[in-house]
Amino acid sequence: MNNPAIILVADDDRTIRRNLVLFLRAEGYEVLEAADGLQAIAQIRSHAPDAALLDLKMPGRDGMEVLGELGPSRIADLPVIVVTALGGSAAAIEAMRRGAYDYLTKPFDLDDVLLTLRRALRQKALAEEIQALREKAGEATIAPSDDADDEEPQLVGQSAAMREVFKAIGRAAATDAPVLIVGESGTGKELVATALHRHSDRAAGPFIRVNCGALPEGLIESELFGHERGAFTGADRQKPGRFERAARGTIFLDEVGELPLSAQAKILRVLQQREFERVGGTETLRTDARVISATHRDLAKEVAASRFREDLYYRLNVARIVIPPLRDRPEDIGPLAEHILARLERRHGWAMLSLSPEAMQAVRDRSWPGNVRQLENTLARAAITARGRTILPDHLDVEDIADPEIPTTADSGEPIPLRALLAEVERRAIQRALIACQGNRTRTAERLGISRRQLFDKIREYDLHP
Repeated sequence: MNNPAIILVADDDRTIRRNLVLFLRAEGYEVLEAADGLQAIAQIRSHAPDAALLDLKMPGRDGMEVLGELGPSRIADLPVIVVTALGGSAAAIEAMRRGAYDYLTKPFDLDDVLLTLRRALRQKALAEEIQALREKAGEATIAPSDDADDEEPQLVGQSAAMREVFKAIGRAAATDAPVLIVGESGTGKELVATALHRHSDRAAGPFIRVNCGALPEGLIESELFGHERGAFTGADRQKPGRFERAARGTIFLDEVGELPLSAQAKILRVLQQREFERVGGTETLRTDARVISATHRDLAKEVAASRFREDLYYRLNVARIVIPPLRDRPEDIGPLAEHILARLERRHGWAMLSLSPEAMQAVRDRSWPGNVRQLENTLARAAITARGRTILPDHLDVEDIADPEIPTTADSGEPIPLRALLAEVERRAIQRALIACQGNRTRTAERLGISRRQLFDKIREYDLHP
């Protein structure tokens, strides 16, 4: 190496320490030693190593105390791989919580040490490179806003389709007309409804959300319109409904297509006459709440199938906003990913969270059938796996990637054992990685996040020899 990385090996077991030192030096690293926690802290402060292998059980200061003394800011710059004798122990979990990059259990395989160390150093280098680019672009820090709403998801998009959505929100926000928001699950229908409220003249009033699909059928009318004391068993007091609470504001009926016909009729009356009665009551109440509704269903087809009232459909569908799925606007995936990561940074205090170029490309290449919600969940899981640092392709969850070549019960009608299906997914993932790495098994193991020994075993198991 032209500029070999500096690795600290801290372990009170002289044999283990010397073996690691000799092995890492043979791999081209510059290695520092520490026989206890006090020496480890001194080496870190005086020599600023690029990574550390830290035993949890040491005299002077144990590994946990070393992590605590270094503090979160120093740990963010120093990937620490802790070594423990008990895999999955409470101590190892606590070390990870305190910011350790990974942990190894004794006795460990030197290949596993090398693989973990290389991943840690690569992630550190990518984080430094991305930070340098941010500083060059004048985006070194993102100061958290004093506005609590800044932590809420925002509508993000630069595609022509999303620009049309923004225009439609602006036009509809200037009126009090009912709005129907249409889009697949996870596209951000609630965000559009929130934006409509915030940009309307009713922004100072309440914004009441109702998930119509989550309300039990027997309680829908009580939730929407309220009830009087004694109206039914358990009604021990008067309760105002959502329409009542939305006075001078907005009520958002999410998944309105899930409402039963009986509730649809009462909502139609509210839209037509602006009045209703509480369940068990006789007093007619009036409401001026603006109604915004959303659905992932095709309500025109629901009307044709007599599952949704035609007159209510026309009342709700005065202004219509259609949100395109993420697969139809791939140019929005990158900005959305960056926006999601920025929110995760602020929420968790992660200063180095980013996507590596390869991970960003992997994110852009996916179809995201679950849309923005799936993208957000995937990045949140990946950020946790990456310890709030640079997300690599291996950190991304592949559970939602569909492989059309893998048979399913729907294809043949025959049951397929889960174990066989999972084995086929694993075989094809390894095969693709071997092809991508041109047969280089060390790089393939790194790409898959497993040791070379594990890769060799899988190659033999699935007969993947050339």
